[in-house]
Parts: sequence; C-alpha cells; structure tokens
Amino acid sequence: MVFSSLFFLCVFLPLSLALYYVLKNRTYRNWVLIIASLFFYAWGEPVWVTLLVVSTLFDYYNALVAERNRGNWKGKAAVAVSIAGNLLILGFFKYSGFVAENLNSLLGTGLPVPAFGLPIGISFYTFQTISYVIDVYRGETEAQRSFPKLLLFVSLFHQLVAGPIVRYREIAGEIEHRVESWEQFNYGASRFIMGLGKKVLIANTAGELCEHFLGTDYARLPVAGAWLGIFLFALQIYYDFSGYSDMAIGLGKMFGFTYKENFNYPYISRSATEFWRRWHISLGSFFRDYLYIPLGGNRRHQFRNLLVVWFLTGLWHGASWNFVIWGLYYFLLIAVEKLFLLRVLEKLPALFSRLYLWAAVLVGWVFFYHLDLGEALEFLGIMFGLKGAPLSGPEVAIHFWNSALFLLIAAVGCIPFLKSWEKRAKGSLPGKGEGALLWEKGLKPLANIAVLVLSIIFLVGQSYNPFLYFRF
Repeated sequence: MVFSSLFFLCVFLPLSLALYYVLKNRTYRNWVLIIASLFFYAWGEPVWVTLLVVSTLFDYYNALVAERNRGNWKGKAAVAVSIAGNLLILGFFKYSGFVAENLNSLLGTGLPVPAFGLPIGISFYTFQTISYVIDVYRGETEAQRSFPKLLLFVSLFHQLVAGPIVRYREIAGEIEHRVESWEQFNYGASRFIMGLGKKVLIANTAGELCEHFLGTDYARLPVAGAWLGIFLFALQIYYDFSGYSDMAIGLGKMFGFTYKENFNYPYISRSATEFWRRWHISLGSFFRDYLYIPLGGNRRHQFRNLLVVWFLTGLWHGASWNFVIWGLYYFLLIAVEKLFLLRVLEKLPALFSRLYLWAAVLVGWVFFYHLDLGEALEFLGIMFGLKGAPLSGPEVAIHFWNSALFLLIAAVGCIPFLKSWEKRAKGSLPGKGEGALLWEKGLKPLANIAVLVLSIIFLVGQSYNPFLYFRF
C-alpha cells in the first residue's frame, strides 16, 4: 500500500484514525497502530510480514542482553550478533543476486541467481533495529521490555517502507506516553497534504515528462534534451522522496509522534558537502554516527573513512554497480571539497557556487538513473557535447515551452519561499506582515483543500505509481 493511493486516502487512513481516537486507552491505541501497520505492510507483500516480526524479535532479545552486559564480552557479542544478523538478512535478500551475477561473469561459474523480490522497506527497518541495539548498549536509551511496543516502533506504517530512518531513542517517550492535540493533528494533516501534492502533482508529472528524454533512443537526443531530461529527473526524485518524508512526518503528528526532518531544501546548497547535510538527513546521520565516527571520523584516516561510507551509501541504494559509482562519485567530490574546493566556493558569489552544485548533482543523477553504465556514459557524452549531438531541436523546444509553467512552479518549490512566509506569520522571523498573516490564516487552508482535491482527481486517472525509494 502506498500513501498516494485512493484506498489509503479514502479507506485505510480514515478508518485507522477513527479507531485510534475512539479508543482512549494508550495500550489499545498502540494495538490499533500495530495491527494497522502490519496490515499496511501485508497489503503488498503478506509473506514478508513474518520476516519483519522475526527481525524485531531477534533484536528485542539482543537489546536485553546488551543492556544487562554493558562493557563486557556478552554485551559486545549481542551487538555484534545484531549487526551481523541484520546485515546477513539484508545481504541475502538485497545483494545475493548481485553477488551471484558478478561471480558468474568473472569466474564463468553457474551459480543460480535468486529471483525473489526485495521485501519493501528492509533497508530502512534493518538500520532502525541495528541503531536500537547499539544505542541500548551505549546507554543512550533503555531496552524496551515490551515486545509489542518494540514492534510498534519498527512497524509504524508512517515511516516503515521508505523512512525517514527513525531511532528508537527519538520516540521512546512517545511510545510510552505521547500526548495528542488538535494543533498537532492540524499541522500533521497540512504536512501530509503538502507531501501528497509533491508526489502526485509534481513528482509524477516530472516523471512523465522526463520519459521523453531518459531511457529513449539516445542517438537522436540533443544536448539540451539531455540536460532538460536529467533536470526533470532531479525534480522528480526530490519531490517524490521529500514528499514521502513530508507525508510520514505529517502522519506521525496526526497520531502523536514527532519525526525529525529528512530534507532541508537541498537544491539551494553551495557544495556537495552541504547538499548531503540537507538531503536524506536520517541516512547521512546514521552513517555518520554508526560508521564514520566509530572508524575515526575526522580525527584519523578521514579520507579512508569517507571512502568506506560513500561506497556503502551507494551500495545501500541498490545492488548494482551504477549505485556504487554514484556513491564513489560523491566521495570524490566531497574529498576534493575538503582538500581545497570548499575554500574556493566560499569566496565565490552564491550564483556560481550554486551553479557548480547543480551541475555536480545532475551529473550524479545520471549514474543514479541508469542501471546500465554504458547508457550512463553515453548520456553524459551527449550532455557535454562529446557525441556530436545537435545543441537542441524542435521536440525539445515544444516540450520545454509546454511545461514552462510547471518547471517554474517546481523550481520555486525547491527554495524556502513559503516557509519564510509561514515563519513571519508565526512571528519567529522579523517582518510579520499582512501578506504572511493572510497566507497562514486564510490562504493556506484553502491551498490545502485545493491540493487535496487536485491530488485525488489526478489519482483517479493515474495507474499505480509507487515512491521511487520503495525499491531501496
């Protein structure tokens, strides 16, 4: 099941909210969320619900052992078993086919290539349970004595299948005694609708437009078409994933949970280093806290640590060499920035540093989009005029002008324009004016209704269109 489906919007979510708020007892409300979450997950893949429950039970006991034996070999063994067990599960389901294919190619062997599908969300919930056991061992949170409450943490349908990666310590207090309020619910509903609009109205539209240029016959693709196509994909993946994160955060608020932000307008960054502080924040902080810093961080072997982190970041996104190259590409960018480029970028006008960032990110998205490296290199050759392709063509001009208004709206949405208005309306920024108040008190509710109605209308005419990060 996906958030941007008519069944979820018109049946699942209203029923879940009704049952949740009809019941006043916290234990009953928790069970409503557990049952709803397992049903949500089983809607698409009922067979993998067992894996989710067993994985949670596995780390439930590991955390109890780790807490009782902090500082001795038993506690360390429990952490090691948790990490190894989770990574083995993740590796078997996500990477066994990739390993078999590469061994067959390199050694000429005939290893069978597994054909089962990837359990949705496994990359996210394995990281959540790993972080839980590690945090318990470190003494940063207490082990959960109630298995149903731990299962609630892992299975919460708000963020189960595509993040953000939520750490147990961040919501442990809310699992035990959260306080729901109308203000929270109202904010959550507004945030959810904003994310829905990002996905349905912008991401899906950008995805349809970029199909005219990506994955086509590149022999006929002009230079401008290549840049326009990858720009549209950049819009699609940003609005798709940040839209999902907005919906997850909004759903959390509607049920009394607070999740940390996962995106902070990454496309206004002035360097790749800054970009990755703003993009998929929960993944970046996970690798920083549980891999980069334990390896030595900035204190020793900094570039080796960066290499390990970015190799694994690429591999986490998919069992394919294009994702590894995409990760290593960002390692090179960030390493060069740390060596000298950041100092240069800081001295440049913001326009030039942002143009550098956009060019760097668009090149990176080429490797992210194309699973076939030959196609990726061919596409890059066209982008930079190395394939003898014409600069532009009538088809590119037609698509550009037909979608000019959409491109303008999508580009404006990448900057914190409305967010600054909202802050002024609430008085947290100077310049509180009538326009900001009009937006907050009058136009914003109307905009939410309009976005919700338009999204439902669009969904009626669209086929199944899951979030891009479901496959990771």
